[in-house]
Amino acid sequence: MTAVLLSLALALLCLLQAGAEVPVQPGFNIEKFAGMWHVAAAVSNCSVFLKMKDRMKSSIATISFTPEGDLAMKLVWPLLDRCQKFELLFQRSGQAGHYMGMSALEKRDLRVMETDYSCYAIVHELQQSRQEPSTALQLLTREQNMSPQLLQKFKELIPTVGLTKDMLAILPKSGECQEGTG
Repeated sequence: MTAVLLSLALALLCLLQAGAEVPVQPGFNIEKFAGMWHVAAAVSNCSVFLKMKDRMKSSIATISFTPEGDLAMKLVWPLLDRCQKFELLFQRSGQAGHYMGMSALEKRDLRVMETDYSCYAIVHELQQSRQEPSTALQLLTREQNMSPQLLQKFKELIPTVGLTKDMLAILPKSGECQEGTG
């Protein structure tokens, strides 16, 4: 029993350290980051994501910032019969490019790991919920197309956040759900 508890404590410590070591874009600029992004690829250990990843299509994320510097995200996901819209608000933390989201059901830690602002961004999200904690990495692009080099760069980051390439979904382009994203 002691060995099991020790193993659990070490695993939790590793998870906490992994979350703390995720880098954030140096000199993150909210004005340059705001706007419309396509979710071109995603990788996650979330059980719901893993069940649906082969049927998912590219979605649109519109990012804006409140006067206080909090990140507001509007997501539009194409589903089989409709466009599902989500609105999320992340409060800024003490570090530019690092945001926290909290609700009664979950806590989210969002970090913009890397971006060139004009073509791509790589975003890391750690989600603590009642069901299960999960980690996700998303590749956002300004255009629906992504270069093979960019996809390769994204794939190389997957193991650095404790995920595996079999959890990856390269989301096909979608002409659906383009309206109402502005």
